Amino acid sequence: MLYNEDEVAERGNAIAEEIASHNYENLLVVAILKGSFIFAADLLRALHKQGVYLEMDIMMLSSYGKNLESSGQVQILRDIESTVRDRPVILIDDILESGRTIAFAKDLIVARGAGEVKTCVFLDKPGKRAANVDADFLGFSTPDLFVV
Repeated sequence: MLYNEDEVAERGNAIAEEIASHNYENLLVVAILKGSFIFAADLLRALHKQGVYLEMDIMMLSSYGKNLESSGQVQILRDIESTVRDRPVILIDDILESGRTIAFAKDLIVARGAGEVKTCVFLDKPGKRAANVDADFLGFSTPDLFVV
């Protein structure tokens, strides 16, 4: 086990405090599924406790298919329904590894006219980065290990 429940909760609360300090107006938070759903739920609860009012949406992307390694091609399996024009958007994902998935999502949301797009990830594994992207809000940085 890389991080225990208390460490995860503490870090999630710290991220929520950091996000709350920005005082975003009309914030849209987009969870990239399936991987981020537990982290996103925990973070949304922590944001609520911080008094952050937001709209939440989900996007399903895949670059893995049925494989354990990324194909390099990102596909939209489910798109968001919310309007992003002129809004601050935070994308939540579980693991930032190659960076292709979150870079794809960020580029897509920027192209749709979002006012600002930030990224938030639970784990950063920079060893295999293929896209020029970093997390704006980060849970933990970890070595290149297979994690579930």
